[in-house]
Amino acid sequence: MQTNFTEEQLKDPGTAHANDILRACVHCGFCTATCPSYQVLGDELDSPRGRIYLIKDMLESGRDADEKTVKHLDRCLSCLACMTTCPSGVNYMHLIDHARVHVEKTYKRPLMDRMLRWTLAKIVPYPGRFRLAMGGAKLARPFARFLPDKRLRAMIAMAPKSIPPVSRNDDPQVFAPIGAKKYRVALQIGCAQRALNTDINDATIRLLRRLGCEVVVPKDLGCCGALSHHMGREIEAHAQAARNIHAYLGEGDLDAVIINTSGCGTTVKDYGHMFRDDPLAEQAAQVSKLAFDISEFLEKIGIPEASGNMRVAYHAACSLQHGQQIKSAPKDLLKRAGFEVVEPADSHLCCGSAGTYNLLQPEISDELKRRKVATLEAKSPQVIAAGNIGCMVQIGGGTDVPVVHTVELLDWALGGPKPPALIG
Repeated sequence: MQTNFTEEQLKDPGTAHANDILRACVHCGFCTATCPSYQVLGDELDSPRGRIYLIKDMLESGRDADEKTVKHLDRCLSCLACMTTCPSGVNYMHLIDHARVHVEKTYKRPLMDRMLRWTLAKIVPYPGRFRLAMGGAKLARPFARFLPDKRLRAMIAMAPKSIPPVSRNDDPQVFAPIGAKKYRVALQIGCAQRALNTDINDATIRLLRRLGCEVVVPKDLGCCGALSHHMGREIEAHAQAARNIHAYLGEGDLDAVIINTSGCGTTVKDYGHMFRDDPLAEQAAQVSKLAFDISEFLEKIGIPEASGNMRVAYHAACSLQHGQQIKSAPKDLLKRAGFEVVEPADSHLCCGSAGTYNLLQPEISDELKRRKVATLEAKSPQVIAAGNIGCMVQIGGGTDVPVVHTVELLDWALGGPKPPALIG
């Protein structure tokens, strides 16, 4: 794609990087075939190629974001399926992230939009606040139908029927390995996950300890910054990420930073890019190099064979298969643990969760959820496994089939307790 940025504009590192990305695009349109929003809406401007044109026009002209551009950029799930499909290696992730920062700086959203986004940014990354908010949502559920805004109704509907008690395993501490120590790893404990489902971290810690890992939960660990980052709130996102970088490196020598929420993993692995022009650049790159999805790490160190003896429909989270290009590891691990693994049709398409997308774009999200659940249930599974809490909540809201994290099944097959979601 030909671009016409001025020399002055290209002095900005973000604009210069965007220019390189734009020039890599050859207009082929392969991305439209795998874009979920385009599949639902059928509008060229709701495809990656269409959004690239909008971003190019906005950045080249140096103008503020306008309503039309914002509408179509907001409809992007950042599922990154387009990056898997693209034959030219266009880094759409960095481009859309840069564009969202520009939108946040130059566009004044309607009051309700500003209030909803501010609320999400100030509540979801903080487990204590999120728990209180979900408790309030449960109380408000009988009155949800009277709310005029579909997004508010979606937020209330997301609250689980029961909120799990706080797990003390998420407190800063060190878990000794069971048997000989082979590895020393830090665990990214997450933020929303700690409020929505404490079974995932518990299972991760148990399994890693049995495999010879000393598991460290660092002090001062918080949100990885993904939620704020994808809303264009750059200052907040970088502050959250910087806090985590210091927390990890403050724990001394580590063999890995283990992440069991793939949405977080995609962001942590991108810290090196996020801080490339920052004094923290070297430390950020170090943390990115240490970051492993739990399935990626388990594949690296190996697990013993077992007899899981259940039919598992595996849902590939977009942030795992597209964001991190981890596709076979979770399935191979489940098979090694004795499970029968089946995959739904169109497994490359998003379930509609996408961070806060299901709250800010509920209509598109609900349609994607309906499609995903239908393809999963068509495989007649006994359980659905996924590697991302957002996907688990999204899919679980549309099916009666139990939805668990991949690591819960592996922990169970290799000597841990049966996942609570499978009991009863």
